[in-house]
Amino acid sequence: IYRETLSKRGVRVLTDLGKYFRQVDKNRNGFLSQAAFKEALKVFHLEMPEGDFESLWLILDDSKSDKVDYGEFTRAIFGEMNEYRKAFVRKAYMKLDFNKTGSVPMVDVRKCYCAK
Repeated sequence: IYRETLSKRGVRVLTDLGKYFRQVDKNRNGFLSQAAFKEALKVFHLEMPEGDFESLWLILDDSKSDKVDYGEFTRAIFGEMNEYRKAFVRKAYMKLDFNKTGSVPMVDVRKCYCAK
């Protein structure tokens, strides 16, 4: 039960952290500066010693751009998707990209998906 509760809390925190990232990303470029990332950790009570934060930042900012995007963050936390999930995502994408253009405009996503 403890492990299940811990994992549910972990997923909830990561989900909420993703929402927070999108809220503080004022220019909508998908990136957060080191200071903004540190503040996000503080908001979610995930503070750590400065040395540990620096180590974490080096892992997350693998492109050495002095900023981190949510994709880099989730890959560092969860790792790469397994083959089953990748196949599922490809199948869903092929359904959304019914014109076979290689991109899916939001209008097409809205035709197939309702977030309500």
